[in-house]
Amino acid sequence: MDLTRLFFPRTIAVIGASPHLGGGKLPYYQVIQLAGYQGRLYPINPKYQDINGAKVYASLDDIPEPIDLAIASVPAKLALETVESAARNKVAFLHFFTSGFSEVGNRKLEEDMLEAARKGGTRIVGPNCIGIHCTESGVTCDLPKSPMKGIGNVAFLGQSGGMTHNFMRMAHSRYLELNKVVSYGNQIDLKVEDYLDYFADDDTIKAVAAYIEDIKDVRRFLKVLEKTTAIKPVIILKGGTTEQGARAAASHTGAMAARHDLWSSVMRQYGCIEAHNFEHMVDLAMMAVAQKVPCGNRLGFLGAGGGTSVLFTDFASHHGLVLPELGSIAQEKIGRKISNVNTSTTNPVDLGFYGFDFHIMAHTIQAMAEDDNIDVIIPYFSLDFITSFQSDQVESGPHAIVEAFQTTDKPVVPILSRFTENILEIEKVRIRITELFRKAGLAVFSTPQDAIASISGILRWKRYHSGLNAPSNPAAIDVRILEAERECKR
Repeated sequence: MDLTRLFFPRTIAVIGASPHLGGGKLPYYQVIQLAGYQGRLYPINPKYQDINGAKVYASLDDIPEPIDLAIASVPAKLALETVESAARNKVAFLHFFTSGFSEVGNRKLEEDMLEAARKGGTRIVGPNCIGIHCTESGVTCDLPKSPMKGIGNVAFLGQSGGMTHNFMRMAHSRYLELNKVVSYGNQIDLKVEDYLDYFADDDTIKAVAAYIEDIKDVRRFLKVLEKTTAIKPVIILKGGTTEQGARAAASHTGAMAARHDLWSSVMRQYGCIEAHNFEHMVDLAMMAVAQKVPCGNRLGFLGAGGGTSVLFTDFASHHGLVLPELGSIAQEKIGRKISNVNTSTTNPVDLGFYGFDFHIMAHTIQAMAEDDNIDVIIPYFSLDFITSFQSDQVESGPHAIVEAFQTTDKPVVPILSRFTENILEIEKVRIRITELFRKAGLAVFSTPQDAIASISGILRWKRYHSGLNAPSNPAAIDVRILEAERECKR
């Protein structure tokens, strides 16, 4: 389905626009203005004559031209009337921020809304959702304090408005540039597979992340998922995979959820990267769009301290990743800059106290990059010690790491440790270094576990994409079980 007019609307009408901010609803009219939308924006509310000097219209019937996107912040009791007005005026897309529908048992209202919308060819986003964001067109459902520039390469689909806002804010803090976002709610008309299908064909999107509670058409969703994962990574966090979680999902968006084991089986077979939690989903998205993405499971780890190296090796082994011993040439090169007391040049590389020196770390990265047995290089930085003993390198040192990264075609995945959390100066250093690394195209993590889980997830998709794990008849039995289970829960 063509969703161009949804993401790139020439005209937008905000039904229920108000000069007052707050009041339990998003101020879409003001937010879209502040986002830099260049199309024509019409506020609609019979209670007001103007908003900050701009004319306010009483209804959609009074707008002087066709509307591509109408955003409705009206009570549920006015929902059907609003849809009828949109259909009468041939509005292309109607987004309902409003809640109070199937999630509270009011399915008949949704059915009536859908029937009315079809009469005029109007497509409904939601209801019970915060809507859409498109960085390029300036349409948004959120406005971070310092919006990113550029169109971005990450898309997000969120059944929950709150989770969508959280993803957008965390993406901003991780310097993860967003392209398009959809909070789709109850999906009475447009469904998650419609948006995913559009994203599959969008060459400006490099990876798709999604939070999903419910799938209305299992077979079509899997068909679209199979199409998309063949082109780009799709990362999904599934909500409602336990009995109690399913009840919460039903009261949240009217969703009916599936058993976790069945869901995981199907996702693996269709090449989807399954996120274990919200932070993991963001981590995977960051890794998927890094400038250099892992292509093999042979890791090279370097840092200060033997205990960290041992635990990292354990974590890696649990995920099917290995740390091969470095060749003699790489070890000899690393040894030139360090003593042989309390250090090890094998792999993991323990630089001892030299591991707090950015320049020695950069030299070691270059040595490891020249070893044909290493696919991914993971430098571990102890910010607590660096800010205490190597504070003179805080400004210049990270640039040496970026320069080392730029000399190799292998991904470098820094870990910036987070142990001290109540000292503002250390946090400021973390933010500065993270920004520098991220803008250079590196995926950055706080713990070895996070880095390893993300590398492992991306490698699973790489294997699927290369055809190594793609079955000839993917998940046929599990799909039937999922469908049967969903029908039983109706």
